[in-house]
Amino acid sequence: MTILLLTGEFPPQQGGVGDYSNLLAQALIAQGQRVEIMTTRPAAADVQAPAAADALRPAVTVARWDWSAWSAVVAAIRQIQPAVVLIQYQTAAFGLHPAVNLLPGWLRLRLGRRRPRLITTFHDLKFPYLFPKAGPLRLAAVRLLAQRSDAAIATNVEDWQALQRWGLPPFADRAAGRSPGRPVAMIPIGSNIACAPPTGFERDAWRGAWGLGHNDWLLCYFGFLNASKGGEALIACLARLVQEGRPAHLVMIGGQVGSSDPTNQSYLEHVRRRIAELGLQDRVHWTGFVSEDQVSAHLLAADVCVLPYQDGAGRSRGSLMAGLAHGLPIVTTQPAAPLPGFSDGANVYFVPTASAEALAAAVTDIMTNPVLRGQLASGARTLSQQYTWPAIAGQHLRLIESLP
Repeated sequence: MTILLLTGEFPPQQGGVGDYSNLLAQALIAQGQRVEIMTTRPAAADVQAPAAADALRPAVTVARWDWSAWSAVVAAIRQIQPAVVLIQYQTAAFGLHPAVNLLPGWLRLRLGRRRPRLITTFHDLKFPYLFPKAGPLRLAAVRLLAQRSDAAIATNVEDWQALQRWGLPPFADRAAGRSPGRPVAMIPIGSNIACAPPTGFERDAWRGAWGLGHNDWLLCYFGFLNASKGGEALIACLARLVQEGRPAHLVMIGGQVGSSDPTNQSYLEHVRRRIAELGLQDRVHWTGFVSEDQVSAHLLAADVCVLPYQDGAGRSRGSLMAGLAHGLPIVTTQPAAPLPGFSDGANVYFVPTASAEALAAAVTDIMTNPVLRGQLASGARTLSQQYTWPAIAGQHLRLIESLP
């Protein structure tokens, strides 16, 4: 089967959706499918950034996702002849333009019965956090994309429930013949970083590069900074630990703002100012955008991963999945809805809110209790086995094969 994967970002562009798209494509190829990529033409800065050595080469690129992209998509479909088009939808990655939202209707008009099936993966529907000024028209455009696709995929429980409220029946009900209509499946993401540090990796030597010894507490944060991810709370947590006399440091792993959302830059500057105001410059270490094996090494060098999401932990968080895959004790915020498999104190440490007090208390509890620290690390590694890319690709194929 031939699959056209349509995504607004793709390596070497920096972004979680791009990493997801690359890893999903490779997993589908490993299961015997032909996958072609259509994405945004990378800017010069992206081309110069390090990319995964095994990143696929896009078959088609466009300069921007405006109305002109419609004809490019039709041309790509006619050339590649896919059985299905997989849209990886995240609003910022498509430049906040509604063209992709109206694409299903355009394909029906232009290609009729010859059109491929179209499945849209919604990577995040939390507009109040991502785009505070998003109005009813944007929500209506997203809803239209969901309802005009042949099927939808949610990566977390909250979005899965939201898509059902928009009239899409659960995939299990549709597959069992209990409910007609275009189905929505819940397929979580996997880690975009394999646990594979550079050859010869030594944890103590890696920590020593930051001037840290065995007894120092090294917190880590992985991923881009924006208001929804609690960067300010993270810095406040570090400040509180330092005030309490703890030997705490923080390493910020990876790129800081990504390629798709320019609003992250102002938040990054705000966080950096806060670090300076608190006198923590020597306690916060920035890796910048580095290769995947370097990211893996930085994660393995840390003692605890702190992810203070303002809207709660969720299975759509790539940084959370990366922490699990590396067997890290993880401190994160209580999820808005129960997360199957996640158990507080067994494989993750939940705090009720992303406050400095709660985060610092959790870190202290973990770092002063070796038994708890070991239990959380072992539990994280075990839980990560539920989110492997072969399993994720298999769930995609079952959904595709169910479509008429």
